[in-house]
Amino acid sequence: MVEKKEVDASADWSIGTGCLPGRDAVGPLFLMLSTPCFSIIFYHVVTQMQGDFLAFAKLCMDQGFFNVLYTIWPDSFDPQTWKMIGAFLGFELMLQRFFPAKKFYATITPKGNVPVYTANGMQCYFVTIITLLGLAHFGVIQPSMVYDKFGNILASMNIFAWVLCTILLIKGHVAPSTTDSGSTGSWIYDFYWGMDLYPNILGWDVKMFTNCRAGMMFWVVGILCFALKNQELNGGNLQLGMAVNVGIQMVYLTKFYYWEMGYMCSMDIQHDRAGYYLCWGCLVWVPAVYTSHTFYLVEHCPDWSVSSAITLFLCGLACVFVNYDSDNQRYVFRQSNGQCKIWGKTPNKIVAEYTSGGQTKQSLLLLDGWWKISRHFHYVPEILGSLCWSLPAWNTGLVGPYFYVVYLTILLTDRAFRDDDRCSKKYGKYWKEYCDQVPYKIVPGIV
Repeated sequence: MVEKKEVDASADWSIGTGCLPGRDAVGPLFLMLSTPCFSIIFYHVVTQMQGDFLAFAKLCMDQGFFNVLYTIWPDSFDPQTWKMIGAFLGFELMLQRFFPAKKFYATITPKGNVPVYTANGMQCYFVTIITLLGLAHFGVIQPSMVYDKFGNILASMNIFAWVLCTILLIKGHVAPSTTDSGSTGSWIYDFYWGMDLYPNILGWDVKMFTNCRAGMMFWVVGILCFALKNQELNGGNLQLGMAVNVGIQMVYLTKFYYWEMGYMCSMDIQHDRAGYYLCWGCLVWVPAVYTSHTFYLVEHCPDWSVSSAITLFLCGLACVFVNYDSDNQRYVFRQSNGQCKIWGKTPNKIVAEYTSGGQTKQSLLLLDGWWKISRHFHYVPEILGSLCWSLPAWNTGLVGPYFYVVYLTILLTDRAFRDDDRCSKKYGKYWKEYCDQVPYKIVPGIV
């Protein structure tokens, strides 16, 4: 058993301070109480009120917020919904654990541990899609049920996520999985942020499951089911706007699973512990918000000309490619220890020293390619790509189809500040030297 320790945030460079306030106790408590409600409210407004949040606000003023919330809350214990959830999560658990693939050794942690993964993301991705479409083709399942029961799914997953986070909190106090764990001294913040950096339950890596096999994989399954529902409602014809929306996302998600081991070395995995923020976010927020534009388009998709649809699709593809290429530049640079070519030449770099596990180590900071433009330039094409797959809704609604774009912009901006703060703690003077050469966080000349 690994000894439980207190976390000193000032000495732990795995923790970074972002630009959003209230991270200690009040902020997390507010988010944990409000976000489950918002996930259901958002679903209700998009499906029943055409994305009109002003109409919802008026309804709450007339009838009372809690009375409205009680009225619109779907059944959290619908048996058919739990069968669907159990089948999906069970299938993904089995694929994660038993589908053979090579081992991948991720980035060393602040305490000197090296996470090891089975790199089977691409295989699980294609097996999931083939299984879904195959079962649908032979009439074994009805994918449109995911759309019809989506409110129940969100309500049920809220319960599942809270139970899992409670288990992780207890496990973090009683039996942490690695030395990269510890308590902040606040039960509220421990529940919200998590205690274990890499929790493992019965041989399953929790973060890989919640992030990649549950949350991201539902993103894949959800939008395909919503597209099939759109086709069903339109006499067997998939609307062009829906095709563009799903097409760009499928390219993006294919890129994600192709690059999955790069993601397992990213900030999300390396430095965010497994608590409410990460686990509830992947299990509820991702299904509710990341698929919201596709869910909206099922019944609100305007007509698009073929030329306009193709143009928008190509713009989306360009954004996905730049996002992938920028991430891949850094990944290849790190994996090759700087011995690679970027844009046809040997990249410039800074050799930075840092302390991990009581030992002085070295890391390379990339100063070329997309990473010469800004320190987080890869966020720009990611935001623009999300705009491209949201635009098929055009002017049919404001909040419903475009909420994800606004949310993603806030999320990635805050993440850029968090990552900068973490890197400043980790690399010290080397990070200052890096910032002098690459002065902007995201958009050159702006931020």
